[in-house]
Amino acid sequence: MIRALILGGTADASLLAAEIARTRIEAVYSYGGRTRVPADQPLPTRIGGFGGASGLAEYIRRERITHVIDATHPFAAQMSRNAAEACAQTGTPLIALERAPWTRAPNDSWIEVADVNAAVAALPERPTKVFLAIGRQHIAPFAMRPQHAYTLRFVDPPEAPLPFAADVIVSRGPFRLDGELEMLRTRGTAWIVARNSGGVGARAKIDAARVLGLPVIMISRPKLPERLRVESVAEIMQWLGHPTRLGA
Repeated sequence: MIRALILGGTADASLLAAEIARTRIEAVYSYGGRTRVPADQPLPTRIGGFGGASGLAEYIRRERITHVIDATHPFAAQMSRNAAEACAQTGTPLIALERAPWTRAPNDSWIEVADVNAAVAALPERPTKVFLAIGRQHIAPFAMRPQHAYTLRFVDPPEAPLPFAADVIVSRGPFRLDGELEMLRTRGTAWIVARNSGGVGARAKIDAARVLGLPVIMISRPKLPERLRVESVAEIMQWLGHPTRLGA
């Protein structure tokens, strides 16, 4: 009997949870706990970390997990490394549901950088208006460039004071192109800093930057462990032995 563990927190993971619930596969959905009010799921849900790879391995054994699906954010590299190590320790099959990264189109103005610190360095010296689309865990280094007017967008209101003055938008995606265009125009945004998350739900800001001719400082994905990787829910269901007609 299958008992799957979904390491989630993404729109793709939610689509997978809905399909697994529909086919009545026994599964648990795990949130990392970074969002205070996570989206409801149609599966039993746990919230919080496991205590590293060893803690995850213990959870797999204790809960008799037979399959692990890493559907975390592409930048959640430590969780992906923990999953790979825990599955190796327990001999548990592992697959990653990993969206393809965005690729530069001819009209895109991208500055591709390796990490957040490089993104800070890539900003101009002169004061400008910047949309930081990188999540609240990664904004602190931008305090080194306090001359800029920053716009931030979070799922939850910030609980602690921010490391710099900013215009904060509290909103949950997915976002549409028309809404992103209005947000950028209203604030007079001149630069965007984004992580190359890929997928559809967060892409609208990249399309809006193209329409407006704005430069994007694009942070490349971290190196992830080698494991079986697919890009669609249908492929995950095939791997679980429950093929569907889903196209995504």
